[in-house]
Amino acid sequence: MESTVVSKQPAAPVATDDRSGKYLVFQLDREEFGIRVLKVREIMGVQQITAVPQTPPHLKGVFNLRGKVIPVVDLRLKFGLPELEYTQRTCIIVVQVQHDSNPLLMGIVVDGVSEVLNLAAADIEDTPDFGDGAATPYLLGLAKVKGKVKILLEIDRVLATSDLTLLHHAVS
Repeated sequence: MESTVVSKQPAAPVATDDRSGKYLVFQLDREEFGIRVLKVREIMGVQQITAVPQTPPHLKGVFNLRGKVIPVVDLRLKFGLPELEYTQRTCIIVVQVQHDSNPLLMGIVVDGVSEVLNLAAADIEDTPDFGDGAATPYLLGLAKVKGKVKILLEIDRVLATSDLTLLHHAVS
């Protein structure tokens, strides 16, 4: 009878990059950005947005989505890009973010949506160090796809808690 020795040693950790997966790619100005598809709840054309007084310019206001009041952030303005008039390609991506450990739906206005990419760990590089004064905690990394670079965003961090708190107090 042959015996099998079972090792009690833990298996060597497998090097995986938790950034791999499906990303929705959208445009702002001439750049392409990606957010995890798992964060996306809906993509729609620009809706009637009700402005909320005393909020920063990038907080466009709120809109009604099937009876729910959804705050809207214009990512162009959030990222310091010039404001543009909305076009047929402009859309709102409704994302689910974490706010005070609660899920919250928010709309982000983007210039247009282009594709869904399935990115492997090998396609994603760490964000380079831009030196002091360049805070980039909202960047997941940079994806290289067909010779182009796509900026991957951690949408929970892009939609900062201070913005969410400000909007929450303005609409409640």
